[in-house]
Amino acid sequence: RIWATNDAMDEDGLEVEPTKVTTLSGHENEVFTVCWNPTKSLLASGSGDSSARIWHIPATESGAEAERNTQWHVLEHFNASSNEKAKDVTTLDWNSEGTLLATGSYDGQARIWNEQGKLVMTLSRHKGPVFSLKWNRTGSLLLSGSVDKTAVVWDTKSGDVVQQFHFHAAPTLDVDWRNSNSFASCSTDKNIYVCKIGEDQPVKRFVGHTDEVNAIKWDPTGTMLASCSDDFSAKIWSVKQDEPLHDFRLHTKEIYTIKWSPTGPGTKNPNKPLLLATASFDSVVKLWDIDKGECVHTLARHTEPVYSVAFNPTGDLIASGSFDKCLHIWSVKD
Repeated sequence: RIWATNDAMDEDGLEVEPTKVTTLSGHENEVFTVCWNPTKSLLASGSGDSSARIWHIPATESGAEAERNTQWHVLEHFNASSNEKAKDVTTLDWNSEGTLLATGSYDGQARIWNEQGKLVMTLSRHKGPVFSLKWNRTGSLLLSGSVDKTAVVWDTKSGDVVQQFHFHAAPTLDVDWRNSNSFASCSTDKNIYVCKIGEDQPVKRFVGHTDEVNAIKWDPTGTMLASCSDDFSAKIWSVKQDEPLHDFRLHTKEIYTIKWSPTGPGTKNPNKPLLLATASFDSVVKLWDIDKGECVHTLARHTEPVYSVAFNPTGDLIASGSFDKCLHIWSVKD
């Protein structure tokens, strides 16, 4: 669903009117992931029905009118050998120009599609489900992380493997580019590795989490790496030292995901403080001021685990999605 959020919210929040909700119907199983195109009014979605979809969303409409005018492409995922339907589409990422969409699937393959939904390339090397996919900034390389314990860097022009990294001792859960030739990966083995193309050993290993590391994200400048874990903590790391810069331990259950705000140095909003959002199974979202090293907001209206958070482009609003069937939109300033 797509929500129009132009209204000012009062102290207790405001329920979005049904006329401002656009429902995109078509998937035949649960939808795991969605991703907006960075340059066009396109939304990609990935589902357990063995497909992804690219939705052409009317930019000026919402509700029933937008639903009538929405067009879409179905990106069916088939096994090349058997021509049977592949499994769940678990991860999606658009390139920076918005011209190509990468999808990762439980069948262990990554695929690249154009914005019309045509399959451009199938990338086969992993021997287990692909849980994370990220384009580099120029779109020349694609990074994938898999249950097979490895990360692979792909040449997106030729489809060749540039390098496969075999550092983790257990499934790789997330990957994130630091710059054009280095990235970080995390795993159920509790370790985080910083890797560089051309190097056969990690540039850095971050040790400190006591349970599996679910997600990692570089800050907008690429100098700090945030991580979150089933050990109830989120940590901020620098390649210049072994110990974390910050160790955030106010959640009471597993932290599933994290997001940096699009604010502070290296962003379009440099005069606003840099924040990190952490979303947890304790049903709470926390916002951390990185300069101060402290929690500045606790967003506690969900009643079930929070699985997803996202900032708007100015960093003034944050959305959170939960197993309680609710989507909340919060004002960061308040």
